[in-house]
Amino acid sequence: MSLSKSIFSRYFFVLLLTVLLTRCSNKQAYDYLFRASLLVNEHHTWSKAFKYFAEILHERSDGRMKLEVYHSEQLAKEIEAIRLIQVGVIDMTITGSMLNNWIEIAAFCELPFLLRDSVDMRNLIHGPVGQRLEAEMISKTGLRPLGYFQRGPRHLTSNRPIRHPDDLKGLIIRVPNVPSFVTAWSALGAKPTPMAFSEVFTSLQQGTVEAQENPFAMIKSAGFSEVQKYINLTGHVVSWGYPVVGEKQLQALPDDLKEIFLEAGRDMQIYEHQLFLEGEKKVQQELKQQGMEFIEVDKDAFSQKCEEAIYNSLSPEMQKVYHQVLELKK
Repeated sequence: MSLSKSIFSRYFFVLLLTVLLTRCSNKQAYDYLFRASLLVNEHHTWSKAFKYFAEILHERSDGRMKLEVYHSEQLAKEIEAIRLIQVGVIDMTITGSMLNNWIEIAAFCELPFLLRDSVDMRNLIHGPVGQRLEAEMISKTGLRPLGYFQRGPRHLTSNRPIRHPDDLKGLIIRVPNVPSFVTAWSALGAKPTPMAFSEVFTSLQQGTVEAQENPFAMIKSAGFSEVQKYINLTGHVVSWGYPVVGEKQLQALPDDLKEIFLEAGRDMQIYEHQLFLEGEKKVQQELKQQGMEFIEVDKDAFSQKCEEAIYNSLSPEMQKVYHQVLELKK
């Protein structure tokens, strides 16, 4: 048995045991039980939004549907969570560019130095590229998006100031397991290292990696201010994540509950967006109070140095999509 299959089998066994124990101990009656695995901790807006979703789902279905939310990758890391949804062991997660491991077009959820702001992001999501992305998620990965959560721009944290790509030479940067991230940071002169989010804090603490990149809220909720000094304002990715449910799990619901589920998903997106807007400025101030220094960078130098490498890493079909997105920005 290969190592990946062995790890997957272990996850399957542990989660199956969790299911059985929960069913034995839970006295509350319900018809449909869902489990969500999230990479963020309980204080992040995504966790709060899923808790809200669980409440309204239970209330609106008169107790017929129940959702259990597991934060901080307690059940599985993001890529394993997707696989576990596909085989029906768990039911929900939040994902985006990680789906690039299944569908090429998912790269546009977080393609470095492509989108300028949230306006560009919304135009992509609601335009033909976003519609194609959602359709392929359902047909090719078996995941149904319930809406989208804005992540906020991703910035690089480090223990030395980074103002120009030349400052990156040899810097070991943790990145998610997304091909375009590896391509971009390699082209910029760094040493990108794919790693699960739950392993990042310890790796920074021990010096296994020297830097990482994430939105302000993720930097704050993960406590990276304890092990990183600088936030270099690269703003290299404007991105979003999709709260998703397994398509098979959704279709197993009767029509009345399916309608309730999808409507609750839309309301969850509205709720999360309000939390995001309220917290974005506040979290920056909190990071400064915790001792992190914000460094202005030469964004044009970063973009120009890796633009060609990113474009060349795309297939001819995705290069056409790339030009579609550029047209949206005009």
